[in-house]
Amino acid sequence: MGRGFRVLHLVKPFLSFLPEVQSADRKIPFREKVIYNVISLFIFLVCSQLPLYGIHSTTSADPFYWMRVILASNRGTVMELGITPIVTAGMVMQLLAGSKIIEVDNNVREDRELL
Repeated sequence: MGRGFRVLHLVKPFLSFLPEVQSADRKIPFREKVIYNVISLFIFLVCSQLPLYGIHSTTSADPFYWMRVILASNRGTVMELGITPIVTAGMVMQLLAGSKIIEVDNNVREDRELL
């Protein structure tokens, strides 16, 4: 099966700069996964409402209004510093993979790593 050029291969030069998460050394119980997800969700919701010091709210046009509606954040909050780009990038990659714009074979370890 000839693969040829794939969009995911454009990421390979940057892999040495990305942090790597090790596989779990044990099976994580479902209850523990739920607890971590609830904690993460709580942090996400707090950061979406926590205002940044020194940022004044303005009534000018907000080009990211609909993105803020989707991600449940407010203008001038901690979400704008780092969480929003990470969440948005993850959502975009999942949408591209789901719509078959980017070919990802989840049975191939290399594809999972690149995604």
